[in-house]
Amino acid sequence: MSRKKLGFWTSSSLVIGNMIGSGIFLLPASLASYGSISIFGWIISACGAAALAFVFIEFSKMLPGTSGGPYVYSRNGLGDFAGFLVAWGYWISIWCANAAIVIALVSYLGVFFPMLQTSNITAVITGLAIVWGVVWINTIGIREAAIFSLITSILKITPLLAIAIFGLFYINLENFRSFNISELSNLQALTASATLTFFAYMGIECATIPSGDIENPKKTIPRSTYFGLGIVALIYILGTSALMGIIPAEELQNSQAPFSDAASIIWGPWAENLVAIGAIISTLGALNGWILIQGQIPAAIARDKLFPPIFAKENKNGVPALSIVISSVLISALMIMNYSKGLVKAFQFVLLLSSMTSLLAYLFTSVSYTIVTARKEGTSKGFMMKGAIATIAFLFAIWAIAGSGIEIVYWGFILLMAGLPLFAWMQIKKKK
Repeated sequence: MSRKKLGFWTSSSLVIGNMIGSGIFLLPASLASYGSISIFGWIISACGAAALAFVFIEFSKMLPGTSGGPYVYSRNGLGDFAGFLVAWGYWISIWCANAAIVIALVSYLGVFFPMLQTSNITAVITGLAIVWGVVWINTIGIREAAIFSLITSILKITPLLAIAIFGLFYINLENFRSFNISELSNLQALTASATLTFFAYMGIECATIPSGDIENPKKTIPRSTYFGLGIVALIYILGTSALMGIIPAEELQNSQAPFSDAASIIWGPWAENLVAIGAIISTLGALNGWILIQGQIPAAIARDKLFPPIFAKENKNGVPALSIVISSVLISALMIMNYSKGLVKAFQFVLLLSSMTSLLAYLFTSVSYTIVTARKEGTSKGFMMKGAIATIAFLFAIWAIAGSGIEIVYWGFILLMAGLPLFAWMQIKKKK
């Protein structure tokens, strides 16, 4: 039985939905400590994201219909070991991030149901119900999960775009005079804000991961990736500009809900709840998209005999259901750990590690793309141009990793090396 495949809009919603999560609702408050210079940080990080998008898009054209995204691309140019490291780190980063998304979602729900803020048990049960509800949607079929992602993407970007556009009419230009209020030089402040904002673009590669389930991937993936990146960059840059123009930097730094505060100024107190609903939908959409991806990555590795075969087993709907379920059990465990007082800090630390390990996928893919392109095109003018863009993507990824901090990089390396026994075991089994 042939599966219904994803088209342009469902693929675009996967990119948009996975990039726009809970972070954008708080990030403007963090950026306010640097001043309006951080708007240029958004622009620089968007350029870096565009270079990475180019690499993933070009790779998708070379390997059309091949699912696995960064894992498949890294393995194609750098071999099994590099592919395994990328997949291992990327998989860990996804289920760690998903646990954080659920916790943020339950936190936003607490605005309407105060019991979730006072009872840890109620919060855990609610979070687990949400996780397994979204898992059920994803096991029905990839198209159904993508349609759910499309609906939530439309609902989530509506309040953000509304504030970004209507907020421009409420801007006080005096607020932009605080160009750099940090104690850093302009270059240092620009670097810090660009590093911080880059993490909001993570997810640009999501249309390439279920490539085998996308209709006409050679055309659909490039269009949906660039369209998704353009919409997200527009929301991020306009939204941050509007907030910084409406709310003075001193107030914005201390805001617990900057978009809610801006909505209240524009439309009145009732609009705060509208933004809270938008945040709930945003986190729910991001969770749905990443749960879909967390099933695709280990399934792709298992098909290449680098992961246990159970991860590649598909249900009657053609979905790697066991792969999704196993990852979701780990999400559930992390959530329970987070609500145990002694492990909160440990959980937050693991979340930072997840960001670092996912950046490794961008790093390896950029290098692999250069190798594969050189094999096909030699040292032609076309290769030089493509190689230059891949180099920009590589430098940007390594810059973002360096910006994660020495301690995070150290523990990220330990986390990656922890997967080596599994790689060794699968290699032994393959030879037998």
